[in-house]
Amino acid sequence: MKQFFKFVFASFFGMMLFSIVTGLFALFTIVGMIASQDTTKEPEDNSVLVLNLSGQMAERSENNFLSQLQGTQINSLGLDNMLEGIRKAKDNDKIKGIYIEAGGFASDSYASMQALRKALLDFKKSKKWIITYADTYTQGTYYISSVADKVYLNPQGQIDWHGLASEPVFIKDLLAKFGVKMQVVKVGAYKSATEMFTGEKMSDANREQTSAYLNSIWGNITKEVGASRGLSVEQLNAYADSMITFADPQEYVKLKLVDGLVYTDQIKGIVKKQLGLEDDKDINQVTIADMLNTEDKNQGDKENQVAVYYAYGDIVDGVVGGLFSQGHQIDAQVVCKDLEKLAKDKDVKAVVVRVNSGGGSAYASEQIWHQIMELKKLKPVVVSMGGMAASGGYYMSAPANWIVAEPTTITGSIGIFGMFPDVSGLLREKLGLKFDEVKTNKYADFGTRARPFTEEEMSYLSQYVNRGYKLFRHRVAEGRKMTEEQVEKVAQGHVFTGQDAQKIGLVDELGGLDVAVAKAAQLAKLPNHRTSAYPKEPNILEQMLEQTKPNNYLSQQLRASLGDYYEPFTLLKTIDQQSAIQARLPFYPNIH
Repeated sequence: MKQFFKFVFASFFGMMLFSIVTGLFALFTIVGMIASQDTTKEPEDNSVLVLNLSGQMAERSENNFLSQLQGTQINSLGLDNMLEGIRKAKDNDKIKGIYIEAGGFASDSYASMQALRKALLDFKKSKKWIITYADTYTQGTYYISSVADKVYLNPQGQIDWHGLASEPVFIKDLLAKFGVKMQVVKVGAYKSATEMFTGEKMSDANREQTSAYLNSIWGNITKEVGASRGLSVEQLNAYADSMITFADPQEYVKLKLVDGLVYTDQIKGIVKKQLGLEDDKDINQVTIADMLNTEDKNQGDKENQVAVYYAYGDIVDGVVGGLFSQGHQIDAQVVCKDLEKLAKDKDVKAVVVRVNSGGGSAYASEQIWHQIMELKKLKPVVVSMGGMAASGGYYMSAPANWIVAEPTTITGSIGIFGMFPDVSGLLREKLGLKFDEVKTNKYADFGTRARPFTEEEMSYLSQYVNRGYKLFRHRVAEGRKMTEEQVEKVAQGHVFTGQDAQKIGLVDELGGLDVAVAKAAQLAKLPNHRTSAYPKEPNILEQMLEQTKPNNYLSQQLRASLGDYYEPFTLLKTIDQQSAIQARLPFYPNIH
């Protein structure tokens, strides 16, 4: 028995010792990773910046340390990091060029791709080179990569070049199978977000505006690609109409879409030749992450900050969480507190609000509008529009001193709606439930799930929604220094590209985030300034200490599986947690 206890004690002590050593090792590793985040280092001489276009590009990268450890991290590219890394590479004498390797790449919008493409064009002003290679170019990666001095393709590769299309999904009949109908009150002939729940095809007004913004975006793409490749818009449209995606790769060379056909192992020799390296020498490669850790030579005084506040995703009043939350959100409760802090920060002399949102809660949009008005009393506010700044996204943008948008930004959509599910058919007819009632007042049972709204109740809801629309219109008129009659002519839920919005006074200037920052510095009369991003991203330690969202990876997989059906499905799942009155675009623009 004594030997048994000695064995158990030895085993227990060994396990404890192993746990302590493993824990200390993990702790030192984490501390090292945290320290490495703030380490400044310079690239070696004769280096090339490697831009790997693979993964999903969003406004900001949201790399989660715990997800990386668990192997559930989906590759996320942040537009903010990519723009900063390219800008630093342009000014760094040790970086001689950029090598782009295009893979399985997707972006939240063509406006984000346009911003990245402009950064690459700006890089070329430094007289440095860009080379790009792909086994297959998607339309988006070819749009970006066409800026390169030399475009190479695998001899058995493809270029997907087909134009743009939008294919909305309509789920009215699907809901009907479950005995569910959507009761809708909306303002605006062009306000089309509810059509997927109430219609079987696009309305004439929606078809008109969709055609207009698709043609505007495609016009920008063909013009820019044509300028880089020495091709006319007519030629590029002819290529798209001829199913060039399935052409012999040799044809791509003849049609001036690529400069050469090479295999994967041969592209290395081309880059070495560009760098003046012998075949047996290694290429000094740096990544965007490496560039972020280099010293920023163009940053000014800490006391003269232009704050860039990122606001992207659905606009909500309090986060709708859980498995079916729709990614990053603009929580009005959080945003208002953040903007209030920036207003009080004496080092922050101007604020750029980077908006990328198709809208959401009208109430939440109004709260953010108010906070921006308060902020504007103390310091200049400039809005930089990303992929979308429409409906509620435009609502919160309207009070800014100056609005900058990409030509391909989706904006406008000044209009609101209320959408209320009638599940009485499901409960009564499908499930066989019976209801009775006793009430003290006429409308005591308003909102019951036992029946749809009456005509009288719908009239009250209509009055309420109309009042919200008039307030939205008034906010735009006030912010843009227009009369309400002038706003009405461009309202009614009408969607525009940034390029068209500038012509009608909804946008002041076309350009990217850099243009907005420069304008903010000018309005604040700053001779030199430092740009700081907000809200601050959590470091590794903060990510470990904060409560992580459950089922995040599962939600991403569900989105991938459901595709176009994910957005309407998540809306139905969370509709009782959503604000009743919405100022938003269709839930998924579905441009491809």
